[in-house]
Amino acid sequence: MEALITYDDFRKVDIRVGEILEVLDFERAKNPSYKVRVNFGAEIGEKWSSVQAKLAYTKEELLGRQVLAVVNFPPKNIAGFQSEVLILGVEKGDGSLSLLEPSRKPAVIGFRVY
Repeated sequence: MEALITYDDFRKVDIRVGEILEVLDFERAKNPSYKVRVNFGAEIGEKWSSVQAKLAYTKEELLGRQVLAVVNFPPKNIAGFQSEVLILGVEKGDGSLSLLEPSRKPAVIGFRVY
């Protein structure tokens, strides 16, 4: 387990609800991945991310899906691609990824998670 943090530490992490608008193959990634364009609403706008979800989801399954993402990390260069946000997910135990998403949809796009 990691070191304990305070509630104020947690509040520094800006997690928002977004909707996937576009899904592209990401052939240069080391792990099976997609490039996705996500809409976070008027305040944040559209951002790109690399997501290692190719083993678990088709492009069609991702398109229009609501996801949770950290939006206040600096961009990360992944195989020459600037990933602007971190889409959250958990490993299913078989090496594939299960994306975190609102359980009651539609959620408000851009809404901050507390």
